[in-house]
Amino acid sequence: MERQETYFEDVQEGDGAPAWQLENVTRTHFVKYAGASGDFNPMHHDDTVATKVGYPSVFGHGMFTAGVLSHYVTDWVGVGNVRKFRVRFTGQVYPGDTLSFSGTVTKKYKEGDESRIDADLAVANQDGKVILSGSTTAALPSRG
Repeated sequence: MERQETYFEDVQEGDGAPAWQLENVTRTHFVKYAGASGDFNPMHHDDTVATKVGYPSVFGHGMFTAGVLSHYVTDWVGVGNVRKFRVRFTGQVYPGDTLSFSGTVTKKYKEGDESRIDADLAVANQDGKVILSGSTTAALPSRG
């Protein structure tokens, strides 16, 4: 998703964030994340280890998915505008998955001198299974 200009006046409770997908997640995504984070757990890069403990193959780090979700959120509301960001892991991301990112505004309000929104977030795989849910609070700029 490319950076949006999201203004407080243009957002209503119940509105959705722009839809976005990450198609064909690869093992390279997992290896790049491992290098950046220092998390080299073999479950994320070694099929022998992953299948030995019952997984169909290697799978992505939960924080890899959370990181991509944070990118989606900041493209929607702006990097400096996020006040809270929470996630809950509910499933794995496997090589070849397509991830769909979504958000829904649940509250619109003023707090102090900020115009804020709260939103529920979700990441689903190509089967529609939510593999990560979350929420965010953002302070949006005003048009006037």
